[in-house]
Amino acid sequence: MPTRDSYAHGVPSWVDLGTTDVEGAKKFYGAVFGWEAEDVPTEQGMEYTMFRQNGKAVAGMGPITPEQAEAGMPPFWGSYVNVDSVDDTITATTASGGSVVMPAMDVMDTGRMAFISDPTGASIGLWQAGTHKGAELVNEHGSLFWNELMTDDTAAATTFYGDVFGWLPEVTDMPTGPYTSFWAGGKVEGNSAAGMMGKTEDMGEFPNYWSVYFAVDDVDAMLGSVKDNGGQVIMAPMDIPEVGRFAVVQDPQGATFSVMKPANPQT
Repeated sequence: MPTRDSYAHGVPSWVDLGTTDVEGAKKFYGAVFGWEAEDVPTEQGMEYTMFRQNGKAVAGMGPITPEQAEAGMPPFWGSYVNVDSVDDTITATTASGGSVVMPAMDVMDTGRMAFISDPTGASIGLWQAGTHKGAELVNEHGSLFWNELMTDDTAAATTFYGDVFGWLPEVTDMPTGPYTSFWAGGKVEGNSAAGMMGKTEDMGEFPNYWSVYFAVDDVDAMLGSVKDNGGQVIMAPMDIPEVGRFAVVQDPQGATFSVMKPANPQT
């Protein structure tokens, strides 16, 4: 179902944006997706923005911290995997060759979180749900559709995520090369976890990273809206048979994300 009130262990459940311009990002995403922004106070003294689509929580946003800015981190979309225990997952992470980027912390009564890095250097968040279960709407226009790892070591990543999240890989030959789909706890509805692509030489140099895909009704119309509102098209639209049409874009602050009209919409 496109509406969700829970997620299985190992299934990505949330995405949020770290940005240098919260108000500018509100205007951009409000214009391109129709998101409504709700600011929520936090114990850290800053506000966290909840983006809603038709009243349903679809994504979050917060300002990049001074430490992140000092380290030269650009605005970014982060992905979070739902886990039964953040602390147990951190133990599995370090035992499997990963590292802890941000230690575990409680976020009031909404949940417990941390950020980890896999052995290839790509970072992903952990979310142990409290009152906040994750995205309440997925796979529809303007909501989360997919999370995808781009890495130069697919073998190491496959082993790591299998050990840490229990992900089961399924490799398919695609026009762009082998593509790995991960399943959490078996190939059943609701357990589709994430995807992975291997980097190729013609892609140039960039760090291994997790990318976020949002579903849209019309990719080309979305690209027009992105440009009209100060964003950029990073990769022109591409059609992948039996998968869908997608493109990669960047918001005015520099955060990159993908938009896709799936050939076979998920439910």
